[in-house]
Amino acid sequence: HKVTQAIALLISCVSYNDAFTLNHHTFSKKSISALQMNNNDDASSSSSSRRSFLSTTVTAATAFSLLTPLTASAGIDPSALKNLAVEGDNSGTLTRLRQIEAVNDRPEDNLNLPWNDLSSGVSYREYREGKGEASVTKGSRVAVEMTIRCKSFATANDPGGVKYFSTKEDTDFNELAWTVGSGALPAGLEEGMEGMHKGGLRRIEVPSTMVFAARKDGSLPVPSEKNKDGKRVFDRLFKTDATLLFEVLVTRIK
Repeated sequence: HKVTQAIALLISCVSYNDAFTLNHHTFSKKSISALQMNNNDDASSSSSSRRSFLSTTVTAATAFSLLTPLTASAGIDPSALKNLAVEGDNSGTLTRLRQIEAVNDRPEDNLNLPWNDLSSGVSYREYREGKGEASVTKGSRVAVEMTIRCKSFATANDPGGVKYFSTKEDTDFNELAWTVGSGALPAGLEEGMEGMHKGGLRRIEVPSTMVFAARKDGSLPVPSEKNKDGKRVFDRLFKTDATLLFEVLVTRIK
């Protein structure tokens, strides 16, 4: 609507200016002697012409301003957009990854909390309790983000142990999903996860004997083909103490 108004206004301005010029020249041809004899009339005509030119210029500038779009300043906080659905993300993968990213890096993760020792030899340290009524128990359908480290291969850069597996590098969707108690993952890991809530974060230590058993029954996660470093570490693991540290972030519970 604004564009239509502006175009009409410009056409009007041009037509008016042409009409003024034509009338001025006609008047000059018929009355040139009178104009030469009357300096006051000539000055008045010149002043009128200048005023008309200025009026036309201002009008054109106003019309141009109507054609120029205004810049909106909505005051939206970009961080508030993280939880919105991603257009075209039909699988929900990108949306879920953003939600996982949003719960990382919390100050409470640095608290020096004690380890909990279980009778089986499994121990865990809870860095974050998580929220919600649902908790991990036998029969729960869970999804987690996970990193697995070899405790016996600790280095200065990796004091907790060199990692051989992570859902970020070794899975397509940055998660492992299974039913607790199905045998899909090590029993020692599931024991250490019991009672966790959505958003909960634990480091679970599974002793070497249970890791060997998990390897035998095929429930131990293995690095992907593209993870060459992880494969080399995994191959060395069973030539020494095979104690593993599972760093687990629960993303879903059903």
